[in-house]
Amino acid sequence: MRPAPGAPALEMRGVHVRYGEVTALDGVHLALPAGRITGLIGMNGSGKSTLLRTAMGIQRPDAGTVRLFGEDPARARGRGIVSYVPQAEAVDWDFPVCVRDVVMMGRYGHQGLLRRPRAADRTAVDEALARVELADLADRQIGRLSGGQRKRVFVARGIAQEARLMLLDEPFAGVDKRSEGTIVRLLHELAADGRTVLVSTHDLQALPQLADDAILLLRRVLLHGPVADALDPAQLSRAFGLDPTGSRP
Repeated sequence: MRPAPGAPALEMRGVHVRYGEVTALDGVHLALPAGRITGLIGMNGSGKSTLLRTAMGIQRPDAGTVRLFGEDPARARGRGIVSYVPQAEAVDWDFPVCVRDVVMMGRYGHQGLLRRPRAADRTAVDEALARVELADLADRQIGRLSGGQRKRVFVARGIAQEARLMLLDEPFAGVDKRSEGTIVRLLHELAADGRTVLVSTHDLQALPQLADDAILLLRRVLLHGPVADALDPAQLSRAFGLDPTGSRP
């Protein structure tokens, strides 16, 4: 079963998320078309990670609706059409699992209840590892990799999964230049293949080379449009809580 034709890859309508007394997302509205890379920009605490986790269905919104290709996030996740690259802090790197096993997890939606890999699954994993240039480290424990290599493993998992929407939370934080270049190249290849990418990043200088569009977030969407518009100093001032008028964004 393929995603609903014409439906946005990700659509949020009036999404609110609170952690106790703290409002993380305040009426977020957005719609991402298929086949584009969108950069998610905002200061620490602006709600970027919460937005990604809510889109994935990991975090339940207090109000509003989230749809991935017209479907509920839990159903979309179960069918494997969305993948998630978390921040490094969210992963237990001491867990005794090797690189190949992590990437194979992306194939669960293609396997039966017993999760027994078939030839097609092993081929998909091998091809994904080759694309992220980690084939020679397939049997290494995940925690023994560098920061950049770890990020590439999760990108490989999304590739093997054949996800149509990829959500990446700060994939360039603490990575080497080789890994950064490999990830950027792969994201553009995936977008050219019709996949949709939403990636949070602090690297404003590299944003024009990374993304087609940008979202400025400060608990709600301040701007969703061309990268050049998002990088306008006045817009950045609002997104980073420095509105020169003195009013709240």
